[in-house]
Amino acid sequence: MRAPLLAALALVPLCSGCSGRQSALDPGGANAAQIAALFWTFTTTVMVVWLLVMIGLVLALRGRQAEAEAMPQPLSPDPRIEHRATITVNGLVAATALILVALMLASFLTSGSLANLEKEQALDLKLTGHQWWWDVRYADKDPTRTLTTANEIHLPVGRIAKLELASNDVIHSFWVPNIAGKMDLVPGRQNTLFIKPERVGTYRGQCAEFCGLQHAHMALLVVVEPEQQFEAWYAAELGAATEPGTPEAKRGKELFSKAACVMCHQIRGSTAGARLGPDLTHVGRRATIAAGTLPMTAVDLDSWIADPQAVKPGVSMPKVDLTPEDRRSIVAYLGSLK
Repeated sequence: MRAPLLAALALVPLCSGCSGRQSALDPGGANAAQIAALFWTFTTTVMVVWLLVMIGLVLALRGRQAEAEAMPQPLSPDPRIEHRATITVNGLVAATALILVALMLASFLTSGSLANLEKEQALDLKLTGHQWWWDVRYADKDPTRTLTTANEIHLPVGRIAKLELASNDVIHSFWVPNIAGKMDLVPGRQNTLFIKPERVGTYRGQCAEFCGLQHAHMALLVVVEPEQQFEAWYAAELGAATEPGTPEAKRGKELFSKAACVMCHQIRGSTAGARLGPDLTHVGRRATIAAGTLPMTAVDLDSWIADPQAVKPGVSMPKVDLTPEDRRSIVAYLGSLK
């Protein structure tokens, strides 16, 4: 009685890996739900086949032992036994072929279903992979409603989103396990992925194709929220950066505009208009910095500005010589951009 109990307890940690904000087995979208269903179909089928094989093996060994003990000449084959064995093997080969065909058909139907999501009135996004961060652009027929952000995607629950995937350096791969399967971002080629989030929550995505030294630190968040909350977020993001409200933040804005920061970053409503690095217009509202490497806190933002190479070696952001006081002012300014 203890052995089965111990075995069940040993499986608990494994089962805990089937949930969470970065688990393909805890679907929060239509695509991921179909992929998870296919996974469990394959897993259940394989488990049943393995159990039947083990049961058959045990029965065969017991039967063969009994027959060998009863036979006066163990090395003499019994035609009846050999005939039975031939029929059994042929039947198992046929069953194996049928199972493989069925699993292949299930995989084919799932792929077809994923490709046939309703595409009308889809939210249009362009996602561009960089070493090592994500540029997110919300397109709209009205140019004034075009929005650019970085490393964080907001989506309304229950609505199809069309992701146009591109890369400007090496091959990356977009993967948010709870929402959808993987798709590559290939330089010189545009791939399109349609997804449908169906559960409110915050999900973690990851580049799933090795893309260089900081591949492991190329993450993004997908925030799925009700339509009204999404529209409120979108309207706020469309606005220009808020003016700093404290003397320290005002000083930080002046320092930012004079430092090398303006050579790479854009802050709408200010003199910073470069597009080499992430858009920082509303960076203070994001949950992380450096593509998911650090949480958005004053301490971590200060560490990131002080020495980017120490936090994320190989990143394109250079180290800018600033005094601790100047960094605190810039941190106060960036933190106010909400």
